[in-house]
Amino acid sequence: MDIALLQHAAQEAGQLLRALANDDRLLLLCQLSQGERSVSELEALTGIRQPTLSQQLGILRQKGLVQTRREGKRIYYQVVDETALAILQLLYQRYCPAPQGDST
Repeated sequence: MDIALLQHAAQEAGQLLRALANDDRLLLLCQLSQGERSVSELEALTGIRQPTLSQQLGILRQKGLVQTRREGKRIYYQVVDETALAILQLLYQRYCPAPQGDST
């Protein structure tokens, strides 16, 4: 195995895990892993107030994990990093409670 390739992969994995290692960002990404959401939807779903919400979404955008789409005055976010999405889907299955009445 090429140690330089392993080091590079470990660096990339570490950067992704650091981006995920924040409760607010993880909560936002958890919601976004289920589909595109507007800023107002994210605020309502997560309870994260606007200043913090904007700050954390900015970090996620800067890290290349999400991208935006503007429709009129609304801004929509979606997860674009496939590796992050795979991790988020696993975390969602393991940690997010099933809706009431859903026995699966």
